[in-house]
Amino acid sequence: MTTMSRQQQVSEVFVELADTLVAEFDIIDFLQRLSARCVELLDVTAAGILLADSYGTLQTIAASDENTRLLELFSLQHDQGPCVECYTRGVARINIDLASYAATADWTQFAARAREAGFVTAHAFPLRLRQNVVGAMNLFRTDRERLGAEDTALAQALADVATIGILQQRTLERSLTERTQLQAALTSRIVIEQAKGILAERWNTTPDHAFTAMRSYARGHGRQISVLAGQIIDGEAPEELTVPPIEWPKRPQGPDA
Repeated sequence: MTTMSRQQQVSEVFVELADTLVAEFDIIDFLQRLSARCVELLDVTAAGILLADSYGTLQTIAASDENTRLLELFSLQHDQGPCVECYTRGVARINIDLASYAATADWTQFAARAREAGFVTAHAFPLRLRQNVVGAMNLFRTDRERLGAEDTALAQALADVATIGILQQRTLERSLTERTQLQAALTSRIVIEQAKGILAERWNTTPDHAFTAMRSYARGHGRQISVLAGQIIDGEAPEELTVPPIEWPKRPQGPDA
């Protein structure tokens, strides 16, 4: 099998992310794919995406893994971190040394928490179109490898494509305002997190594995993941999700589990 060149991968990702002009467009799945593609294309360890709700308050909407999602939640709880700063100022920050007090002086608590999670460097890119900033994207690495000019431009381009997708969806649903649509997505995310917890507990597995199975089932059966999550919460989950789809490692046991 021939391995695709990086240029081919980039082209494929942009085609994938540009496919927003469909009735079944799912903004959460769209941004989840974006976070995964950032990890693949930019050689970063993890990615997280925050969107502003109807009150202009950032909320976690997508993350490449559970550890990053929890870190983003910590950032929001303490109203600090590169993503919060990036959203507020509307400009990118790259190659942030999380061990440098000078670089992280405005959000020392977040920097300490990020280091505890194993991250060494961070980058933040605004989700913006002209002067309209709707959120921000965080990228993390577990080493001090710098993000070069080419990858920096690619990361911002991916963030820009995501913004266009979000705003395009708003245009297609003219009966709703921009902020109402974002609020609906954020509300859906709460439902998804609840369903993910239910499956993780039921299957005695990790939230990441539960979310992967739920998302895979939704995409494979042409359903929106938020609708499927609501069914799981209401005890109406499809029969296929009553047992783990594959044998996964069990959750760690103990006082800290």
